[in-house]
Amino acid sequence: MSETDDDPRSVDDGARIRIGLIVPSSNTTAEPEFRRALPEGVTVHGARMVLESVTVDELDAMSEGAVRAAELLGHADVDAVAYACTTGSLLHGPGFDVELEERVSAAAGAPAVATARSVVRALEALDAERIAVATPYTADLDEKERAFLEAAGFGVVALEGLGIEANVEIGALTPADAREQVRTLVGDEALAPGDDVDAVFVSCTNYTSLAAVDELEADLGVPVVTSNGATLWDVLRVLAADGADAPETGTGSGLCGTLAVDGSGALFERASPGRR
Repeated sequence: MSETDDDPRSVDDGARIRIGLIVPSSNTTAEPEFRRALPEGVTVHGARMVLESVTVDELDAMSEGAVRAAELLGHADVDAVAYACTTGSLLHGPGFDVELEERVSAAAGAPAVATARSVVRALEALDAERIAVATPYTADLDEKERAFLEAAGFGVVALEGLGIEANVEIGALTPADAREQVRTLVGDEALAPGDDVDAVFVSCTNYTSLAAVDELEADLGVPVVTSNGATLWDVLRVLAADGADAPETGTGSGLCGTLAVDGSGALFERASPGRR
């Protein structure tokens, strides 16, 4: 048996990267969106934390399961971990997202990213200062998200939530729903004069919106970042920083030489994965 046969992650057409993905138990979107964007040679391994309704209380209780989920992913010898829940990683305000990344990384024994911090890194990498935010959330979570983004230094010019609490209902939303919501939020004559934005953020890892990015960017002329898109981009960034070959920029960008990422939109086309 050859040296490459000993480790399936070392062969060009085999699984050479394992990504651990921590999601709420009711999330039906993050894993499919990650898998569609990644080549066959990169595998995604899920772990779940209990959550049915996207409320402050349930999100708070869910966070207790993050470390255990990361420990279990560590048993699979994953190369990096993505904690894929936006509000779950910003719930307790600035600094909680960084602390969460550190806790998950220590438990899994691998580098880790958390969606809220991934979104901040992505928007910074795109040089966005003034943003519009579309969410599926209720008003109280929208305000927590606004406060988090403003504390991170972004001007939130417009924010709209759909008022949905049940996470399975959020998971039933489609890219067409995302397109309609964003166009209502920032389309022609939606914003007051002088309220132009540098980017749009579609929040929630259970909102199926990554497939809407290219069409929205073509219509609006600004980058559109989604929760799963930012998290995927960021976990690839930390994989590169941890010793893998740095991904090239561009849709279909190379990862580790032979693996390709079918990322959508300006984030994958223009932002440097090496930027922190």
